[in-house]
Amino acid sequence: MSIEELKKLQAYFRKLFANETIDVRARPQKDDSAEVYVDGEFVGILFKDDEDDDLSYNFTMAILDFDL
Repeated sequence: MSIEELKKLQAYFRKLFANETIDVRARPQKDDSAEVYVDGEFVGILFKDDEDDDLSYNFTMAILDFDL
């Protein structure tokens, strides 16, 4: 993902969840996904899907039982 995409996605997440500690960071050696952090803690992966000329992004976050 480009730097511009990362910035737009980060701004979207920060506004959506009203949380300025959310960071969207590029993944080393991957250009179709990014890592999402909240307050410095890794929380999930954001994947870019541009098949069929329809651009979308999919966020995947695992929630462990002991975190509940």
